[in-house]
Amino acid sequence: MSKWSQLEEMKPFIQEIWQESGFEAPTGIQEKAIPAILEGKDVICESPTGSGKTLSYLLPAIQKLDETKNGVQIVILAPSRELVMQISDEVKKWTKGTNIVSSSFIGGANIKKQVEKLKEKPQIVIGTTGRLIELIKLKKMKMHEVTTVIVDEADQLVSNEHLSNVQSIIKSTLRDRQILFFSATISEQTEKIAKSLMNNAETIRVQQTLNQENTSHIYFLCEQRDKIDVLRKIMFTEPDKAIAFIKSLDKVEEIEAKLTYNQIDAAVLAGEAKKQERQQSMKNFRAGKIPLLLTTDVAARGLDIQDVTYVIHFDFPKTTEQYVHRSGRTGRMGKKGVVISIVNSREESFLKKMGHELGITFTQKDFYKGEIVDVQVKQKPVSSSRKTTPKSKYKK
Repeated sequence: MSKWSQLEEMKPFIQEIWQESGFEAPTGIQEKAIPAILEGKDVICESPTGSGKTLSYLLPAIQKLDETKNGVQIVILAPSRELVMQISDEVKKWTKGTNIVSSSFIGGANIKKQVEKLKEKPQIVIGTTGRLIELIKLKKMKMHEVTTVIVDEADQLVSNEHLSNVQSIIKSTLRDRQILFFSATISEQTEKIAKSLMNNAETIRVQQTLNQENTSHIYFLCEQRDKIDVLRKIMFTEPDKAIAFIKSLDKVEEIEAKLTYNQIDAAVLAGEAKKQERQQSMKNFRAGKIPLLLTTDVAARGLDIQDVTYVIHFDFPKTTEQYVHRSGRTGRMGKKGVVISIVNSREESFLKKMGHELGITFTQKDFYKGEIVDVQVKQKPVSSSRKTTPKSKYKK
């Protein structure tokens, strides 16, 4: 077992699950945030997706939970259905074999069925803000015993769309409750709003760095109109699991349609897809049945997807921070990863400037006989308009 002193003071079942999970030591954010939370402090934490944020708030919250009391003690707020379900799965994992009851509540689900779930008297509730407000207003969810409110992906939840709901949920709880704000990025405005809802909040920041040993950074240069064709060719090289970042929902849907026409399956984490379709799409992508996930930065925030082999910047990021956050989703846990930028001539200059700032060497690539090759060793040009027949195992 890890010799992390904080862990040795936690409940035995937490120590057992930690050991079963194969963790050796806490991540940077866990090491800094968990002691502060156990001391009862209100905290604002900034840490990248995949850095162990969820356990940073979940383990101390479970440690402090009174298992002898029924009723809601911990409320976890998240901006999307997908993130609510991801957090809910983690809660169930870390409370398995105990008497702790947890439930998730999301917009769009049958509210009568969700009211029935409350009869099980969950001690931990995870939900989207709109649905939790509905249940509170219906007087179905009692908040008078809530001791901890956790706001995950706080930068999104203090936006105009969610802020009033977050404020109302917090105000419905005990006056001496503990409030925890977590996010991949914490803007000055977010920090200001958070502090207005908290008592003497402590701000903790852990910066993400790119794993240069396990990750290669390459790029393709093309005209803007040819980007989808380049993405199509990349997928014909059969990466196991790729995430492509696109700047707008409209563009996501356009790309999905064109890839589908070219017999490439893609999961979509945005847009007007029905809840069941999105859930099945994500399930298939996580399981490796679909090779590509199309998403925006906002839709993907907070979601931790394992074993991503390629990160593709279809639309080049505006800042170095955005590049780092996206790219950090591959090359984890000692595994190899590839970060691909598809750029036009104007974006190429930004890419080279970013490489200088981040200390990254970008290698330009092209396609030759269905393979990705260095530009300088390419034997003859391949027409971007030429259609190749896919031999992908993911072919429809």
